[in-house]
Amino acid sequence: MTTYYSEHSKAYVSVDCIIFGFDEGHLRVLIGKRQMDPGRGEWSLYGGFVRPQESVDKAAARTLFELTGLRNLYMSQVGAFGNIDRDPGERVISIAYYALINVNDYNEKLRMQHGVEWVNFNQLPPMYSDHRDMIRKARKMMKEMIKTNPVGLRLLPSLFTLTQLQRLYEAVNGEAIDKRNFRKRIKEMEFIEKTELIDKTSSKRGAHLYKFNLATYNEDRNFKL
Repeated sequence: MTTYYSEHSKAYVSVDCIIFGFDEGHLRVLIGKRQMDPGRGEWSLYGGFVRPQESVDKAAARTLFELTGLRNLYMSQVGAFGNIDRDPGERVISIAYYALINVNDYNEKLRMQHGVEWVNFNQLPPMYSDHRDMIRKARKMMKEMIKTNPVGLRLLPSLFTLTQLQRLYEAVNGEAIDKRNFRKRIKEMEFIEKTELIDKTSSKRGAHLYKFNLATYNEDRNFKL
């Protein structure tokens, strides 16, 4: 072991994972009660410390898998959070990531095992340290991404109606969208494809079902599946 940088103080590096889901017209975040000191019992994101032999990206992927049991999730780095007083225990710098999952893909037993809950973005409780700031920044990033990327691929069923898609956009953007303008805009997105299937669960007439056509999507836009 070398003695480089021994004259400098040490800091811990952790990852915190912001997991977004979409259900019943609401953007939701997976959070739970913190099970360690400091801050035991406070609402918190799920995270952990970066291990010596892993990168921060691998630490985030590992943490996401531990919590969800799902692999190959969409994951994006939100940024570093390093205020001096953000953790009363030690000097901890956290790298936040956000991920998108379909709520129905998340095993209920696993959710209960980890003691986490889906909470509506607009009803977030007071949270440990700067975790609400992390969530707000991640939501802001997603608002920009949804303008040009198939965010709904991870949040919606494989087949969906335009009403479901519009509700997703409204939940992410936090405001109502004019139906006519929205549908005109969707027609301009080549990666959203109309099928011949009809959903009749909401009305006798029914509504056409749509899907994401990734063959026509330009993957150079940095959306990794």
